[in-house]
This record gives sequence, C-alpha cells and structure tokens, in this order.
Amino acid sequence: MTGTAPFPLTWLYAPGDRPHVVAKALGSGADVVVVDLEDAVAPERKEYARAATAELLTEPPPVPVHVRVNAVDGPLAGQDLDAVAPLPGLAGLRLPKVSSAGQVVRVAERAGPPLYALLETALAVEHAYAIASAHPSLRGVSIGEADLRADLGVRNDGGLDWSRARVVVAARAAGLAPPTQSVHPDIRDLEGLAASCAHGRTLGFLGRAAIHPRQLPIIERAYLPTDRELEEAETIVKAATTQQGAQALPDGRFIDAAVVAAAQRTLTLARRR
Repeated sequence: MTGTAPFPLTWLYAPGDRPHVVAKALGSGADVVVVDLEDAVAPERKEYARAATAELLTEPPPVPVHVRVNAVDGPLAGQDLDAVAPLPGLAGLRLPKVSSAGQVVRVAERAGPPLYALLETALAVEHAYAIASAHPSLRGVSIGEADLRADLGVRNDGGLDWSRARVVVAARAAGLAPPTQSVHPDIRDLEGLAASCAHGRTLGFLGRAAIHPRQLPIIERAYLPTDRELEEAETIVKAATTQQGAQALPDGRFIDAAVVAAAQRTLTLARRR
C-alpha cells in the first residue's frame, strides 16, 4: 500500500470517470490525489468511474491515491468498497456524509485501508469526537463545507468558524493529525484562497484539499513555516536538547513538551521548502 508524507499539505481531487484528469493530477505535485466517485461523477457514470479507478489502483501509483466513495449509508458505497479497498494502489478511503461513529466502524470492519471521515452536517459536527475516536483505522477527519453551509443556513464564511474549531479540537483530542481545510471552490480566486488558508492556519488546520492544480502552490506556501517561525522552532528544539523539564527561552517564555513537539513539527514541514 502506498504511504503518505508525514505531513501532507495538498490533497487534489480528480473525478473518477475522467482518467486523463486523474493522470494529470498524479503529475501535479500534490501530496495526495483523491479520486472522487461521489459528487464529481454523474449517476450514469458511476459504474465506469468505479471500474476506471479500480484499474488505476491495480499497481501502486507514483503518489498516494485516496478514493472518495459514495455516501457510506447509500446504495453505492458497498460496491465502491468491494471494487477498490483490496487493491495495492490504494492509500486511503475518504468517507463522505459521515454522521456517527457506527458508520466508521462498519466500514472499518469491512475494509482494511486507512479511513478519513468527512463531516458535512450539523449532526456530524455534534458527533465529531465520537467519530474521530471510533476506530483505529480512522486516520483523519475534515469538514465538507459546502454541504455543512447549506445544512446550517450559514450566510457568510465566518459562520463556519465554530464548527471548524470543534472539528479541530475533536481530531486532536482523538490523537489524529490536524484536519485539512475544505476546498476553496473558486479556482480563479487565488488571493481569496491564500487569505482563507491563512485563516485556517490560525484555527489549527494543516493543509488543504484542492480542485485544480493552480491552487496547490498557494496552499503549500500558506502552510509552510515562515522564516520567523522556523527560527523560533530551532531555538525551542535547541533549548529542549540542552535542558530537562520546563525551561525558559532567552526572551523569558517557558516551554514544555507540547511546545517542543509543535516546534519539531514546524522543522519537519520546513524541510519541504
């Protein structure tokens, strides 16, 4: 099974019924390519998308590939799982419309690959920690913001911040990696994408899903540490290697194990620069 980078920052979606687009995505530089069998595929194209994706995954692709199956409680998810879950080229399954821990458990008992749950309703956000801690096979949770926005009747982007923070906290409380941000739907609005990514960083997200290759460098740049952040992380890690227990930095700030772990993550991310 194909592995993923320690901290993938870019997750590029590609429709499963368009193999030529998937092929381009594999060469785009994305950390992970997500082949979509759900929203991006018309009902009459579902069977073809499933077969084309299964053919792709008979051998490990050049970058990790996840597959977003159809809604976990819908009639097509079982067929999707049977077709792709056993294949050697699959790095993960993305499960849409998850609203309960039981849904995760049922998929985990049926399929072996790492699972990633998409929370797209108010009920899902309310159950965020239960979902995030449902099964060891679950490696991540994130928000499907378009559906959540519609479910909540939110009229501006700020109306989602409470839900975003709730999912970030649930993921970390369950010992999972920080969630990735949902897609920015306007592929021409690169300034808006950069601003949205900066806001996502302040909320605790790490990396972002994309729907076009032109979005990838914006996302990566937004989530890479700045020179100041890198310098601070180096100072923290150096202090931690020379002293034991809680220590003070030259500027008087105290650091502990959690602060050191965050600094080490910053240094790992910096190696991508």
